[in-house]
Amino acid sequence: MSKKDEVLNEEELQQAQTEAEAEAAADSAEELTLDELALSRIEELEAALAASEATVKEQQDSVLRARADMENMRRRTEQEIDKARKFALEKFAGELLPVIDNMERALELADKTDEALKPMLEGVELTLKTMTDTVEKFGLKAINPMGEAFNPEFHQAMSMQESAEHAPNTVMMVLQKGYALNGRVVRPAMVMVAKAAPGSNVDTQA
Repeated sequence: MSKKDEVLNEEELQQAQTEAEAEAAADSAEELTLDELALSRIEELEAALAASEATVKEQQDSVLRARADMENMRRRTEQEIDKARKFALEKFAGELLPVIDNMERALELADKTDEALKPMLEGVELTLKTMTDTVEKFGLKAINPMGEAFNPEFHQAMSMQESAEHAPNTVMMVLQKGYALNGRVVRPAMVMVAKAAPGSNVDTQA
């Protein structure tokens, strides 16, 4: 091999090596670019996933709030229906009370020794019992506080009388029975309340 050929071979080898290095550098740059793209894509996907999770959480909260609102509405509706059902008869009951009062008064004032009146009184008693039993089924109950402590929520004091037989502030006479519909007063009982006799140190406030 001539010297000239050796020089050419060295130049070709050097050129090939340079080209190989350039190609390796290009491949490395391309790999770096791909890594950067992959990392960027991963970051985008993670951000999208976080946004989706936040949306799902918000929707879950909205569903829970809507469910709670519906439950509260259902409960309020049931309470209103129950209240309406309980007190729908209040006006009717108020109109019915004088009829019951009159029948009770008729039985109290009637001459029970008169045999001629006996069938009629029995009929009135039966009618009264049927009526009171019926209204009690719908929650209307009499307030007859004879001997009980005076309670202004259920009783109306018409007068106070000194009494040695009754404790102060005790109902000593019921002038007219009261009535309550499912616990709510339709008409308070009209009563006479006992107070302490003169010289007593007991509080007589009713």
